[in-house]
Amino acid sequence: MDFDLILNELSLRNPAPNEQVAQQRMSELIKTIKTVKAQGVKVSLRTQEDFHTTILAPNYPLRHWLNDADRDERLFIKILGTKAPFSTDIANSEIQDIENNASLSEFRHQGEMAIGLGIAYVLNTIAISLLSQECWDCNRVKLEFRYLDEDGEIISESVEIIHASRSSHVQEHASLIQQNQERIYQNVSDGLEVWNCREELFPNLEFCDAVRKQLEDIRTGQLELEPVVSILFELHKCTKNWNNGYFNLDGYPIEESGESKPTLGKYFKERTFRCPDGKDRLFERHVKLRFCNWRIHFLAEQPGIVIIGYIGRHLPTVKYRT
Repeated sequence: MDFDLILNELSLRNPAPNEQVAQQRMSELIKTIKTVKAQGVKVSLRTQEDFHTTILAPNYPLRHWLNDADRDERLFIKILGTKAPFSTDIANSEIQDIENNASLSEFRHQGEMAIGLGIAYVLNTIAISLLSQECWDCNRVKLEFRYLDEDGEIISESVEIIHASRSSHVQEHASLIQQNQERIYQNVSDGLEVWNCREELFPNLEFCDAVRKQLEDIRTGQLELEPVVSILFELHKCTKNWNNGYFNLDGYPIEESGESKPTLGKYFKERTFRCPDGKDRLFERHVKLRFCNWRIHFLAEQPGIVIIGYIGRHLPTVKYRT
C-alpha cells in the first residue's frame, strides 16, 4: 500500500564539500519527501544500500548528520520507511535482474549505469535524488534504455522518467500520485482490508473502534463496499485540504446532511460514539449512500482531523426507526 520513491544512487556519488552543504541537501530531500506524503499517501523509500550508511560529506556519514539535525528532521528520517535493496518484497523478477546486472536490458544516464532510475521507470513511480549536481535539478530525467530484441540485436531508445529533487518538482506529479492511490482503492477486496489498511488508504481520517466490526462485516463482492470506499476517499481528500474554518464538502461528490432536533433529542445516544482518544462524542453529520440506505457518520474535529464514527444502515429517526 506504500507509494514507493526510488532513491537515485547516482546522486549519492558526489558528497557535499562540507557539512553545511550536506545539511542543506538533506533538508531539501526531506521537504521533497514530505511534499509527496502531503498528497495523502504513505511513502516508502527504496534504496540500493542501507540509506543510513550514506556519506553526505567527507568524514560526515548520515549517522553524524542525525546528531546535528533539528528534532523534526531527525525524527522524520528515523521513522521513514526504507527498503534495501531495491527489490525487497517486490515479486518482479525483472526488478531483481536489473538490480543484479543480470537483465537483458539496462538503463544509463549520461553513459553511467543507472539502476535506481531504471527501476523507477519499470515501476512507473518517482525517482528521487539528493540535489548534489545540477543535472538532478529537474522534474524529469532522460535515460538511455538498451535491450536485446528477438533477433539478438541491441536496441537503444531514449526514455523519460518522473523525478524530483525539490519539493516544487513534486507538485507537477500530483496526478500520478493520485492515480496510484486510486488504483489501491480499486483493489481493496473487502471491509477487513479497508480496516487493516486504513492508515495507508486514508491517513487524514481517524476511526472509532466500533467501525472495525462494521467494516469487517462487509464481504468481498458486497454492493456496499465500493461506495463506502469511495465516500471515505472523498472525505479523506476534503480533510487533506481543510486548513481552517468550517469543514465544507461543497464541490465533492458527497450528499451530506445533519439530524433534526427531534431526532437528536430522542436518539442522540445512537449517534454518540467513543473516539480514539477515549472520549464519547456526538456524530450528527453524515453522508448518505441512498441506493443501499447506508450512512457514514463523521465528526469534523479540527482542521486536518475528521473522525469516522459509524458505517452501516440508516440509524433510527423520529420518522424512521430503521
